[in-house]
Amino acid sequence: MLTIHTAELLVTGQGTTALRGGAVLVEGDRLAAVGPYEELAAAHPHARARSWPGVLTPGLLARGGDELLERTYYPDDPYETTELGTEPISGAEALDGLKMTEPRWGNSARRGTQKLLARGVVAVTGRFTIPSVRTAVVRSGLAVLPPTPYEGPASLNPLAGRDRAEEAFHGVLEPGAPARFAVFAVAGPAELLEQGPTTCVATVIGGRLLHRRR
Repeated sequence: MLTIHTAELLVTGQGTTALRGGAVLVEGDRLAAVGPYEELAAAHPHARARSWPGVLTPGLLARGGDELLERTYYPDDPYETTELGTEPISGAEALDGLKMTEPRWGNSARRGTQKLLARGVVAVTGRFTIPSVRTAVVRSGLAVLPPTPYEGPASLNPLAGRDRAEEAFHGVLEPGAPARFAVFAVAGPAELLEQGPTTCVATVIGGRLLHRRR
């Protein structure tokens, strides 16, 4: 099935010219076309259309995925939050107190990947050594890239430490490219950097809508 995703503004990658009323045409797990919504809709009248508020961009890359998912624990809401709180738990002493097991790491990683998807993340860097975490990452759809240097602690905010939101874009939206993008309820990349990735309203990986803000 063909699906057209359109937003008030389309930014296809770093250094590209933003297109108002732009859209991407998704066929399977690939982008079949990119351009003005009116042109894509006229050329493909039977395609399903999804209209989003804000800006549609390439999905974001989060650095330090292994630190976020193998050295950070995400309490299970609501079962653990009364005792542990809602914030992620990290640090050797705190994690030792939780008596972590491989299945528990896997369950935590699943919650962590959902938090990343809800921030428009489509790829992470890192090397995963816990089998249950690797499985959770693969099943989430997130792409895994080799570890890269970064300053400070890893963050669920892929824009942390960036001077421009475009620096966190993963890939370019062009015909033939993977259908991997996100939509944020902001006016553009500058406002995205200011307001942060929790403004994400939709994340698409492999042509599938894996996060939609309710």
